[in-house]
Amino acid sequence: MLEKQLKRLRRQKRIRTEMHGTKERPRLCVFRSLSHIYAQLINDDTAKILASASDKGVKLSGDKKEGKTNRKVLVAFEVGKLIAKKAEAQKIEKVIFDRRGIVFHGRVKAVADGAREGGLKF
Repeated sequence: MLEKQLKRLRRQKRIRTEMHGTKERPRLCVFRSLSHIYAQLINDDTAKILASASDKGVKLSGDKKEGKTNRKVLVAFEVGKLIAKKAEAQKIEKVIFDRRGIVFHGRVKAVADGAREGGLKF
């Protein structure tokens, strides 16, 4: 493995030891690849995924396609709003945000902002 990947894995393990999702307050886990972004609500007590959302289920309206901002960031914001909507359907208000060792900016921050706008509290 590359040094950069090893550092990220160490950060991920350190962060993960401190957080534990429950039914009342699940863990909002964000995974970012080069072309897609995924978000899951996880109950660590039962090791079950309560809800999930990805950019594959998000369509941007015509207004948002024309802007100068990065399209991936706009899609990530919509993914955050979608996961918040699914959490609201299950009566979940509070979550623990798990960024998995990724720096909190760009698409990861956009998911968090979208989830906050959708009504989730971190």
